[in-house]
Parts: sequence; structure tokens; C-alpha cells
Amino acid sequence: MELKDLRYEKDGWLATITLDREETRNAYSDAMIESLVTALDVAEQDDEVRCVVITGAGGTFSGGGDLKLMQARGGMFAGGPVQLRSAYLRGIQRIPRRMTRFEKPTIAAINGPAIGAGLDLACMCDLRIAANGARFGSTFVKLGLIPGDGGAYLLARIVGFPRALEMVMTGRLIDTIEAERIGLVNEIVDGADLMAAVRRQAERIANNAPLAVRLAKSAVYHSWDLNLESALNLAATYQGIVQNTPDHDEGVAATIERRAPHFEGK
Repeated sequence: MELKDLRYEKDGWLATITLDREETRNAYSDAMIESLVTALDVAEQDDEVRCVVITGAGGTFSGGGDLKLMQARGGMFAGGPVQLRSAYLRGIQRIPRRMTRFEKPTIAAINGPAIGAGLDLACMCDLRIAANGARFGSTFVKLGLIPGDGGAYLLARIVGFPRALEMVMTGRLIDTIEAERIGLVNEIVDGADLMAAVRRQAERIANNAPLAVRLAKSAVYHSWDLNLESALNLAATYQGIVQNTPDHDEGVAATIERRAPHFEGK
């Protein structure tokens, strides 16, 4: 597997994807987009991996778009309206589509500023843990742009419509304290403790039955758009699946026997 502009590392059940264009504040490139989609494919197909962490190299999570490339109207920013629309659909928008289909839990380890499309990437993850001092902003309007990779959809689902609308229209930056208060991040930790805190949270998830975790995640996301009856039907279907797995039997037995369960993902 050859990846460009990011690193993929696996430590047993945990896979870590690190955006690695530190000289551009980990801004997206075409190669990074392709590599990120590939890395997610690899993680999903690896039965040993139970959780994926996404973080940034250096002191930035992601600055979003490459401003110098943007100014030069090169690469993903080149062309007229029709060409640019196609570039978004076939380029950066592959990421939210792939993340939405990704079954395993994801955690954003926000080691520094998450700006523009960088904030949107953090919002695509299931959980967000931030280093104290990180900054967040949907700053597209300050560049004469709109959230082009799903941010208008994603942010409102996390912080609510009124707060998302205010952040998008003002483009202002918020700190970790405000981000936690409005529900944008789940936890704030000292920067030196970030990856350890992320691993602890990932381990809490990974200690559970893998298939149950994946279907529970799917149920929460899909139920958001369903009426109650449809959500109950979906839950009944998923429950019918997991209740007939060896991991369910193991979970029940471990609880009765007052011991830690040993889940095998079956």
C-alpha cells in the first residue's frame, strides 16, 4: 500500500491515520484525498482493526484547503464552474461519502487547529478529543467560499442548527472551552496526553463486541433520519443479527460469571 501525504500505522486493534503535510498545515492535496480513502478501505477490511484514529502531523490537525494552490487556481481549484463542480464531486467529497459508509468507530485526535475543511473532517469522525489550546472554525466565508465538503450538513448535526449557522456565517474561531460547551468536542486534554487519552477511549470501545459496536453505530446514524416506526424496524433487524452471534453468547456468559468477556468479532 503506497500512501502519499499521510501515514497509516497499525498497533493491534488500533489504526492511526496521520495527515502529513506539515508544511501546509496538513492541507488537503489530491494525493491526500486518494490516500485517505485508501487507508479507510484498508482499515475496514482488516478484521483485527476495531477503531481508527485520525490526527495531524506537527501542531495542526488540518488547515483545510491549500491557500497557495487556491490563490494560483491550480490542482483541485482549477477550472470554471462546471469543472470545479465535477472536481468537488469526484475529489474532496469522496471523503465524507467514504466516512459515512465506514462501519468501524472513528476518533478525531485534534492536536491543533481544525479549520475549514479540517473542521469538517473532524466532524465526520464519531468522536472528537481535543488538545487544550486547539482552535476550530468554519472559516469558508472569510475566503469567499462555502463549506464545500459537507460542513453545512455535518456541523449542524453535532452542535445544532442555530450554533452551526452562526459559526458558518461569521467564520469566527472558537477555543476548546467553547467547543466542549456546545458539544463539538467530547473531551479536552493536555496536548502531551492527547494520544494516550484517545487510546483510552478507543480501548473502551474496542473492549466491546465488534459487530455490535458497528451495528449500534449504524443504528444511531440511520435512525437520525427515520421516523420512530422505521427506527424500531431497523433496531429489530440489527438485534436479530447480533443476538445470534457467538459474541452475544460470550457477553451474556461473562456477565453471569462476573468476568471480563473475550469477544472475537463473531
